[in-house]
Amino acid sequence: MLNRDDPAVIAVLLYDGVEPIDIGGTIGVISMASRVLPGIRAVAVAERAGPVACAGGLTVKADYRFDAVPDYDALIVTGGPGWQREVSNPVMLDFLRSQPAGRLASVCTGALILGAAGLLTGRAATTRRQAVGLEARSPLDLLADMGASTRPAQLVDDGPGPFTAGGVSMAIDGTLHLIGRLYGEEAQAEVARVIEYDRAFAANRAALGR
Repeated sequence: MLNRDDPAVIAVLLYDGVEPIDIGGTIGVISMASRVLPGIRAVAVAERAGPVACAGGLTVKADYRFDAVPDYDALIVTGGPGWQREVSNPVMLDFLRSQPAGRLASVCTGALILGAAGLLTGRAATTRRQAVGLEARSPLDLLADMGASTRPAQLVDDGPGPFTAGGVSMAIDGTLHLIGRLYGEEAQAEVARVIEYDRAFAANRAALGR
């Protein structure tokens, strides 16, 4: 476990069609966390460095391309409607397969990209439960087809290997969970208080039986 002044790099994986709320829920929490954990920082990575077209028309910038990603402590695969393309993108899938599985996590439909890479086969996992827009089936059902042992849960951590957070609002909870993994529950609780999310986080943890 890291001390509160130790550096930690959280890589956030982006792609065209990523959902902005997933980016805000991850990078935003890390930004606020840096006020009490001065060593923590986020970097944005994508297949190509530079502009990334989000769902809804926003454009953001990826700091690093896949073959130049700096050493990191965790990598979060974000969700968004672009997942439907990325599950068939060999560059994306090969990149994820080459990463240390114990450092991976996902938010929302980012789990489907991990699932397509074979990284959730036989593991308990979750993702968004409801079909949205033109989706014919729920992402949770699709993840089961990929070999995951799916749970309709807010967050699933099945031990060593990737952990998965559910729908888009769980980007906050997933990032707080990651901070707890890295820095411990005391630091996690402090960050939750800083972002004034402590009551919601406690309620969600209670729903998980924690």
